[in-house]
Amino acid sequence: MLYICPVFEFSNTKRGDESPLFLYKMIAKSKVIELAEERMAALNKGLFIVDVSVSSHNVIHLELDKTEGYVSIEDCMSVSRNVEHNLDREEADFELHVSSAGLDKPFRVLAQYQKNVGREVKVKFHDGGTITAELVAATEQDLTLRTERMEKVEGKKKKERIVETTVFPMNQIKETKIVITFK
Repeated sequence: MLYICPVFEFSNTKRGDESPLFLYKMIAKSKVIELAEERMAALNKGLFIVDVSVSSHNVIHLELDKTEGYVSIEDCMSVSRNVEHNLDREEADFELHVSSAGLDKPFRVLAQYQKNVGREVKVKFHDGGTITAELVAATEQDLTLRTERMEKVEGKKKKERIVETTVFPMNQIKETKIVITFK
């Protein structure tokens, strides 16, 4: 069999935006954030962005969460449509993924900590230690956790419940996840 390959000659072009050799234009992460926040403000449901990434091949991943309750499929679709309809595919082709943050993933923004106050969390520290406790409060600087344990007290027959509240600086925390229980 004989295969014929066409030869292309670009006499007056150089590498760059006008060149046929430059296949795509990178989409700005700030533009994706702006479009997502525009829709979330219009919906007024307490949605917030957890993470946004745009790869060099314009694969966009946008993760959302909600201050109360959970992110619905309709919320994701609405934000996705606003981003998709306001980006020009003629200018830059892209692939868009909009999803909820997921219960199995670590917290990445302060709003996630604040949303989950009162829930049991597992915290891993940079020094390798871990603690499972109730999340009491969270600020940009500190995380407050409450632990309970049963301990024998001298002079008593029954063990007593010991409750301790401890404040940890955020810079010591490697990751925090919700403890998922099925009761």
